Amino acid sequence: MAKELKIQPVGGNILVKPAKEEETTASGLIIQTSGKGEKPQKGEIVAVGSGLLDDSGKLIPFNVKVGQTVMFKKYSPEDVEIDGEDYLIMKESDILAIFND
Repeated sequence: MAKELKIQPVGGNILVKPAKEEETTASGLIIQTSGKGEKPQKGEIVAVGSGLLDDSGKLIPFNVKVGQTVMFKKYSPEDVEIDGEDYLIMKESDILAIFND
């Protein structure tokens, strides 16, 4: 069962749990690569805000939803720590693609 988060993004913000980058060797060993200084550009959406408002005040719904795995821009998200876990807060426009798992 997923842990209940004590945070809810507002407006057009999206909360993403970054994926842990792994490499698999030819023999099948998994090597964590997150220590290389590069941020992963893939993660799972864990919460979304209410959406953006257009100029007339109409709510624009998100094209993404909680549970989807997404690829996002490298330097756009804000790093946050919640209960000792790393997360990213970003705008929907920072998301480049949705993985079809």
